[in-house]
Amino acid sequence: MAMPDCSGKLFRIAISSDHGGAELKCVLKEYLESCGHNVTDFGVSLGEKADYPDRAIPVANALLTGAADRGILLCGSGIGISIAANRFPCIRAALCHDEYTARLSRQHNDANVLVLGGRVIGVEVAKGITDIWLSTEFDGGRHTPRIEKINEIAKQFWR
Repeated sequence: MAMPDCSGKLFRIAISSDHGGAELKCVLKEYLESCGHNVTDFGVSLGEKADYPDRAIPVANALLTGAADRGILLCGSGIGISIAANRFPCIRAALCHDEYTARLSRQHNDANVLVLGGRVIGVEVAKGITDIWLSTEFDGGRHTPRIEKINEIAKQFWR
């Protein structure tokens, strides 16, 4: 088991999953708490069934109200729950399968929600992705106008 990467900034993290991501969610929650992050779990317990759109709502709300700094969502593949989360204004949920995509999701896209597929990646890979995602800052600069455009699109449809 990898030692937690506790060298970075601490976050208030909202985490959630449906049944397809519940096992990995439990492992990541414990891992994040061992690092000192404040983790609020909105996901299902092992063996409990849930629809992924319902599990994305409380994480999006936590970010939109300022109750959380970052969010992590999991479902079986990560695809469904990322689609659901990205329906909310100012939510930039990024489905990541490796450390490279995790890094770029933060540097270029200022992703505020990390999405993982509980049936797609292993525990150690998920921990590595999470460490990189939490420790990577948004580059700003040439990427800022693109994020502003995304936010403007959201404002047009969320009145």
